[in-house]
Amino acid sequence: MLKDIVEENFEGLAIAVVHELGDEMEMVWNVYAINYTKLKMDGVLVTSKGYGTIDGEEKKTSELRHFLETIEPLSYSKIEAIPEELFVLNNSYWISFYVEGKIFDRKYIFIENTIKEEDLAIVSLINRQGILLA
Repeated sequence: MLKDIVEENFEGLAIAVVHELGDEMEMVWNVYAINYTKLKMDGVLVTSKGYGTIDGEEKKTSELRHFLETIEPLSYSKIEAIPEELFVLNNSYWISFYVEGKIFDRKYIFIENTIKEEDLAIVSLINRQGILLA
């Protein structure tokens, strides 16, 4: 299976943490996978986890797995909500996906304390305020 993963870099996938109005009219933080290409991404598997040190003590969250069947071209899909109290940790998202029959993977890490309201900017395609890793 590892031999099937393409070693080349795939441009056009990004991850964003977006600050937006939730279902119950409260402000929430959601993580999105964004496809900036004109190619469809299939079989998208995302693994997320948080890790780091708080008050000198090692902390880590549960590792979560999400399956997004497809991310259409020039589109996005919500991965998960992320509680604000996890921003003091490194938050890692490892994404594997197929494009035109080839499997790719990318890893994104929001370094501890880098998700802050004062650093928000408009995330294109989603058209909301957030932090983008491309």
